[in-house]
Amino acid sequence: MFEILQKQEMAKGTIVRFDVNAPKIAAKIRPGQFVIIRVNETGERIPLTVADVDPFSGSITIIFQVVGKSTALMRSLNTGDFFKDVVGPLGKKAPIKNLGTVMVVGGGTGIAILHHITKAMKEAGNFVIGIIGAREKDMLILEEEMKALCDELVITTDDGSYGQQGFVTQPLKKYLEERHDIKEVYAIGPIVMMKNVCELTKKYDIKTMVSLNPIMVDGTGMCGCCRVSIGNKTKFACVDGPDFDGHEVDFDELEKRNSMYLKEEKDALLFSIK
Repeated sequence: MFEILQKQEMAKGTIVRFDVNAPKIAAKIRPGQFVIIRVNETGERIPLTVADVDPFSGSITIIFQVVGKSTALMRSLNTGDFFKDVVGPLGKKAPIKNLGTVMVVGGGTGIAILHHITKAMKEAGNFVIGIIGAREKDMLILEEEMKALCDELVITTDDGSYGQQGFVTQPLKKYLEERHDIKEVYAIGPIVMMKNVCELTKKYDIKTMVSLNPIMVDGTGMCGCCRVSIGNKTKFACVDGPDFDGHEVDFDELEKRNSMYLKEEKDALLFSIK
């Protein structure tokens, strides 16, 4: 059993943050790696990349968006409640190096994953330029935390309610045009966002890493559900990733596979509400 030490509802309650007591995982997990959570004995296995870790207190931070029955059940838990299972660390750690000037680009709940990556980038001695975006101001998360880590931070919202109006690719393009010392870009967010970022950075021949979130069941490479096409080769996000070279990812295939059960997910959420 894994105790919830703190709960915070973010972005109109549609995004939730939990700090979870998991000392053995906290001691070993690295940026980019994930855990699989079960709320109870009959619960679905939910993979979540860790947003932060405190090895001294033995806690990990997970941030998720409520999209289906299982995440709605997770949101119903409160401080002092327990998860049945938290398994990890899983996946490979992010390949963080001291490169000089790097950029991190995040959208939606991808900013949570990006936070752990950004912390590692900064600790490695890089000059970090960040761009984070959301549909609207109230959906933006971890602004202050990212400000504390980035040497420069740009905020965008689709509707212009905060920061610059538009998508994260607009300030990214400006940086790529004006600066010639950017060595790497890390982009994490919705599939379409990562795809557009990679299409842009490819024109400038700048290596771009992404964190993929395909459908996943066991998290150990046995089920094959999380297969993705990387450079025309089949990889499994749970054991080969979740971070990959974005210029080699077949995003169209990934998007099709991730949308296979959207209707069932929505129906299950509506049924659980009723």
